[in-house]
Amino acid sequence: MNVKRIVVICPHPEGVAPGQRLKYEQYFSYLRSNGIEVDVKPFMSKRFWDVVYKKGNVPEKIFWTIYGYIRRLILLPFLPFYDGVYIFLNVTPFGFPLLERLYVWLNPNIIYDIDDLVFLGNTSKVNSLVALLKRPEKYTFLMKHAKQVIVCTPYLKAFALERNSQVTDISSTINTDTYLPVNSYDNKKELVIGWSGSHSTLKYFALLKDVLLKLKEKYTFRILVFGVQNCVIDGLDIEVVPFDEKEEVATLQRIDIGVYPLPLNEQWVYGKSGLKALQYMALGIPTIATALGANLRIIEHGKSGLLVTTEEEWLQALFDLFENAGLRKTVGINGRKNVVEHYSINANKDQYLSIIKEVVQ
Repeated sequence: MNVKRIVVICPHPEGVAPGQRLKYEQYFSYLRSNGIEVDVKPFMSKRFWDVVYKKGNVPEKIFWTIYGYIRRLILLPFLPFYDGVYIFLNVTPFGFPLLERLYVWLNPNIIYDIDDLVFLGNTSKVNSLVALLKRPEKYTFLMKHAKQVIVCTPYLKAFALERNSQVTDISSTINTDTYLPVNSYDNKKELVIGWSGSHSTLKYFALLKDVLLKLKEKYTFRILVFGVQNCVIDGLDIEVVPFDEKEEVATLQRIDIGVYPLPLNEQWVYGKSGLKALQYMALGIPTIATALGANLRIIEHGKSGLLVTTEEEWLQALFDLFENAGLRKTVGINGRKNVVEHYSINANKDQYLSIIKEVVQ
């Protein structure tokens, strides 16, 4: 087998960030088994990842940022010896695309993978000052100069096509061999409403505060929030489970109804691939999601999930699922089927392989 080598340039260490784990990282074993050697070079060290989204630690954050830039510079002379360079989001987080230009010059066999509308400069409140240092030119430059661009939503595809004709839309995908349904779909126990996310998206779950408080007037239920350190809403019984990759599937399997709320007036969310909804659906969990963006393509309303817009629609959808265990089962099974057929690793692995092979050969 003629082995080809690619280097993966990404912001976060392997195996920690959902945007990487549930996108290209889960294809590594398939690529390697098909003659593509993968060398991963993250900007952040694991220690940097541990502190980057926490308040304070400013001197340490500065140190690890400088260290990340040094590692990017050290990699420069080795780039021409790779058959291809797979860049996820950027080469470095700040400033103009200087290192990006050098990377493209030293190895023009670029595959560029962009997730979310990162060119809008959306940044965690914990690190709000760094937004001033972020430049959208990084992302548009890489779009223009890549031999192949991979996006994850129709909105992103339209944006990228204005800059490059070689664009492929591949949604975030799920390993349906490990995401297996266990739901009994009955009302013999207290139902669990579940939400999965991160510190930066917890504000979206809070959009359901009034809906859940109204629901509590009629039903007893528990809420499971996965992926954050804390979540407190007065009047609601919330169990918080911090992120743990090894326990992710088992934790999500405890959910009876998955919710995926998004704001209607925030451009940023149109870059989201509906990943959390796909996780629920893969587990056969009936899912309610805001009717916008990628949700409109991954969910067929009333069949593989429920799409809603207003608080009244959210409440009615929850009422319907609470009252009707048969509806939960039908929607859950159809959601699982949709993910297996269209949004699983097996359904998309050959797209990744063909894109990379086209560039490196």
